[in-house]
Amino acid sequence: MNTRRDGASMDALFRAVLALKDEEECSRFFDDLCTISELQAMKQRFEVALMLDKGQIYSEIAKETGASTATISRVNKCLKYGADGYRTALDRMKEKGE
Repeated sequence: MNTRRDGASMDALFRAVLALKDEEECSRFFDDLCTISELQAMKQRFEVALMLDKGQIYSEIAKETGASTATISRVNKCLKYGADGYRTALDRMKEKGE
């Protein structure tokens, strides 16, 4: 169990995400749940993860995404030593040809 989870409320949030049927439902849910800034930050971090996974270097990623080197470093650390959340998502996307 991930140590960052904090009980029933977090479990309910994760179950809600898993209950969504498609990308459109997911988009509407996150539009309601998050601010524009929060969504942009998550989008940027995932874009950084995609680029790191492709072997791009920090300077290219920073230039293309506008992410700080601190953000890039944090995402890279998660890819290498984290809870495998990024890795699982990236690998499953690859399996689907995305």
